[in-house]
Amino acid sequence: MNRPKVGIGVILENSNNEILIGKRKGSHAPLFSIPGGHLELGETFEEAAIKEVFEETGLQISDPKVISVTNNLRTYQHENKHYISVILYSNKYTGVLEVKENDKCEFWAWYSPNNIPNPHFDASEFAVECFLNNKFYIKGQK
Repeated sequence: MNRPKVGIGVILENSNNEILIGKRKGSHAPLFSIPGGHLELGETFEEAAIKEVFEETGLQISDPKVISVTNNLRTYQHENKHYISVILYSNKYTGVLEVKENDKCEFWAWYSPNNIPNPHFDASEFAVECFLNNKFYIKGQK
């Protein structure tokens, strides 16, 4: 890995002010995380967010908005993988929540953003911190 890669994370909020979090397996297991993945060549942030949420959860989100950027140095320190993540937010979705990638996620559940489960994936943890504090970026994230 010569340069950081770009990740996409999505904070999806329901009508109870809870956010969607899954328990990872495979890559970055056994950490908890918001839905997300990689930005593909030629893709907008919004297209990536819509695609990743649908691929992982079966939910079709609409009108996602960029709310923050995270520099995921904890993952770099532990796994030698450096990612910059663009975080989007939506509270507009349709469909039935399901685990669509059984090899990547054990389950999805709705949690208060003030009480997210641990251990938590750094990109997701930083995204929730930015969301709660209405910050675009938090200096010195590690």
